Amino acid sequence: MALQTFTAVVSKVRTLTHDVREFDLDLVEPPAIRFKAGQFVSFQVPKAGVPAPVTRPYSIVSPPSQGGRVTLLLNLVPGGPGSTYLFSLKEGDRTTFKGPAGSFYLRDDTARDLLFVATGTGIAPIRSMLAAQSELRSSQAVTLFWGLRSQRDLYYQDEFHELARSHPRFSFTTTLSRPEPSWAGASGRVTTLVTDRVPSVTNLAVYLCGNGEMIRDVTAILQGRGLCPIYREKYYDG
Repeated sequence: MALQTFTAVVSKVRTLTHDVREFDLDLVEPPAIRFKAGQFVSFQVPKAGVPAPVTRPYSIVSPPSQGGRVTLLLNLVPGGPGSTYLFSLKEGDRTTFKGPAGSFYLRDDTARDLLFVATGTGIAPIRSMLAAQSELRSSQAVTLFWGLRSQRDLYYQDEFHELARSHPRFSFTTTLSRPEPSWAGASGRVTTLVTDRVPSVTNLAVYLCGNGEMIRDVTAILQGRGLCPIYREKYYDG
């Protein structure tokens, strides 16, 4: 099935860290998009030395209920054609993309508790899933483990704290692999959190998004503790 082409206007650009930005794209034609939380859209962007544009996918950060706007999250990769193009966009600019697509999306399975594990900007589709899940007001326990490098890479922390305050069955832990001495939170790889805090996979559904090493290691840890649905998406920046 052919993907739909959308035209949008950049309505807001937010700089979240030294190399991470969030973009709000207000849809013009068509004026709305239907997608599942976790899916992505794709841009055709120029690449030096390549005669034809290349395709770069980016997960939608916003929830499906926000159908007239697509929010994207990405970090700037030196020489990366996709991030170079998107980082060049300014508020008021027009752009086009295709979508939605992707098999990494929130399943309708309210009988299981949920575990989300992310590294870096792999948080993007998971943020959409968390927003969509919170709108359900279900009784599921929802846990997020998020691995970042250092304090200067932190973002969305206030948002997740507020989500935890308003949804008592949601909890999250951000761990830093290279923390400064002043850091009082969790430190080390995000796989350590899974090892230490997930003793059983009974009645659990798991969503993993980030680098391939994390996905491989966390999958092995969980499969060693039993059977449960594990949905995975390796995240590439560029």
